[in-house]
Amino acid sequence: MKLHSRREFIGAATGAFTATALYAQQLYAQQLSAQELPFVTAETTFGRIRGVDRQGIKTFKGIPYGATTAGANRFMPPKDPEKWTGVRDALEYGHSAPQREPGVARAAGALSISGENLPPEGEDCLVLNIWTPAINDGHKRPVMFWCHGGGFATGSGSSPDTDGANLARRGDVVVVTINHRLNVLGFTNLGEFHSDFAASGDVGMMDIVHALRWVRANIQQFGGDPNTVMAFGQSGGGRKVETLLAMPSAKGLYHRAIIESGAAMQLVERDTATRVGGQLLDKLGIAKTQVRDIQKLPVERVMAAYFAILHENPQVDQMTAGFSPTVDGKILAQHPFYPTAATISPEIPVMIGFTRTEMTLSSVNDPSAFTLDDEGMWLRVKTLLGGEADHVIDVYRKANPNATASDLFFLIASDYRYGAPTMKIAERRAALGKGPVYLYYFTWETPVMGGKLKSPHTMEIPFAFDNVKISARMTGGGAEAMALADRVSDAWIAFARTGNPNTPKLPKWPAYNAKERPTMVINNQSAVVNDPLREQRLAMFGALKYT
Repeated sequence: MKLHSRREFIGAATGAFTATALYAQQLYAQQLSAQELPFVTAETTFGRIRGVDRQGIKTFKGIPYGATTAGANRFMPPKDPEKWTGVRDALEYGHSAPQREPGVARAAGALSISGENLPPEGEDCLVLNIWTPAINDGHKRPVMFWCHGGGFATGSGSSPDTDGANLARRGDVVVVTINHRLNVLGFTNLGEFHSDFAASGDVGMMDIVHALRWVRANIQQFGGDPNTVMAFGQSGGGRKVETLLAMPSAKGLYHRAIIESGAAMQLVERDTATRVGGQLLDKLGIAKTQVRDIQKLPVERVMAAYFAILHENPQVDQMTAGFSPTVDGKILAQHPFYPTAATISPEIPVMIGFTRTEMTLSSVNDPSAFTLDDEGMWLRVKTLLGGEADHVIDVYRKANPNATASDLFFLIASDYRYGAPTMKIAERRAALGKGPVYLYYFTWETPVMGGKLKSPHTMEIPFAFDNVKISARMTGGGAEAMALADRVSDAWIAFARTGNPNTPKLPKWPAYNAKERPTMVINNQSAVVNDPLREQRLAMFGALKYT
C-alpha cells in the first residue's frame, strides 16, 4: 500500500474530514434558516454587497473576486469580475471548484454522510467569504486569509469547520476564506502547445494571488488592515501557503504564514507537467495544434478525462507528477523548499507544524491498519522505506516501547509523509536567517471513534478556528477540547497580529533554530521541547536522504 499515491491521498486523507464538514454544514444551515438576521451592506471595488449580522459578526459569502473561469477563460489567468449596479446579495456560499468525477457518487466511509447540501460545483468559482466585527469603522484589524485543504485537487472554503465567526469575535480580526481552481482546471500545463496557455500550469495559484490582491484593495471597507495579512492553511492549504512563498507575484500581499500539516518541498517540473498536459489532450482527442478546442468542451468531459488519467496511474505521487503547480521559473520561481528554501519572501514570519498520527485519518476506510501484527506492519513500512525499513522500525520501537504494531506503523507513516518533511522545511526556512520560524507538534488525542484516531490529520483546524463545537464529530466537543481551543486559537491570532505566537496561555515559544530545534508540543499541558523526536527524526531524515 503506497500511502502517498494520488488516488489514495486525495480520496482517503481528505474524504473523512470533508464528510464531517458536510454533517456540520447541514446543521449549521438549519440553525441559520431558523433565524431572522439583520442585513448589512459594504462597498467593494466592483459594487455594493449585502451580508448579515449574526451576533455582532458581519458575514458576507460568495463575493466574486474574479470572473468566471469557463469558456474562453478556462486555463487562462484570472480576470476581474464585471462591475455590477445596485446591491448584490452575499448571503450564501458560492460555487466550489469542479472536483468530483462525473457520474460517480461521493464515496461513503466511516465518518461519511450524504453531501447533498454542499454548494454546487462550477467554473464560476472565484469567490470569497468574510467574517468581520465591523464595517468601515477605520480600525485596522489583522486579516486571517484561509487556504482550504484537499491537496491541489479537492476541497472548498465553504466548510463550516472553517466558519470564521468565532475567530473574528475572539480576536477582533477579519477572517477570509476562498475558493479557487483545482486539479485539472487549475494545474494543467498546456503552454508548450500554445503561448496563450503559458500560465495554465499555475492558474489555480494565480487565483489565490488574485484573491490576495482583492483583499489589498477592499479589506479596509471590512475593518481589516491590508498591511497585516496572514495566509494560513492546512494540508493542501498549507502547501498553497508554501507555494506562495515561492511566487514573486505574491510578494508584499501577505505578511505572515502558517502551514498546518502540509509539506510541499517539491512541486511539478515543467517537462513532467508538459507530458501530463499532452496526455490530457490525447485523452480528449484534441490535437496539440488545436489546443484551444479544450475551452469549448463541457467541463464534465474535461473532468472525466482527468479522472481517467488518475485511474490509469493510481500510484503516482500527487505532489510532483502533474495536476499540481508547475515550477516554470517565472510564475513559480523555484520549488518551495528544495534544495533550499525559496528566497522570494524571506522576511515573512512562518509558523509550521504537524500532528502526531497524521495518517490515522486516511486509514478510516482500512480497518486492518488498526489491527496489524508485526509482519503486517513491516510489510507496510517496507513499501514506504524499502531497505531502510528495519532500521527505522527499530528506532521507533525503542522510542515508543509500549506501541502496538499499528501504533508504530502510524507513527512511521505519519512522519514519513508529514513530520520529517515539516521538520526539514522548518530547518531550511530558518537557515535563510530573515523572518522567524516557529515549529509545533500537535499531540492532543481526540476521543471520537473510541480514541483510535489519536492525533489525526486535520486535527488542528477546529482548535485554530475555535470551532470545536461545530466540529464535535472530530473533537468530541468536550470541556478539554474547548480549553485547548482557547489556547491554540489565541496563539494563531497573536501570530496574525504580530508575527509572534506567544501568549500568556502557552509556555514561552522561542523561534526555531537548527541547533536546539525548540518545538511547541501542543496538548492539554503544552510544553516547549528541544528536538522532541530526535532519534526518529534522524532515522527518517536518513531514510529520505535529506541533507
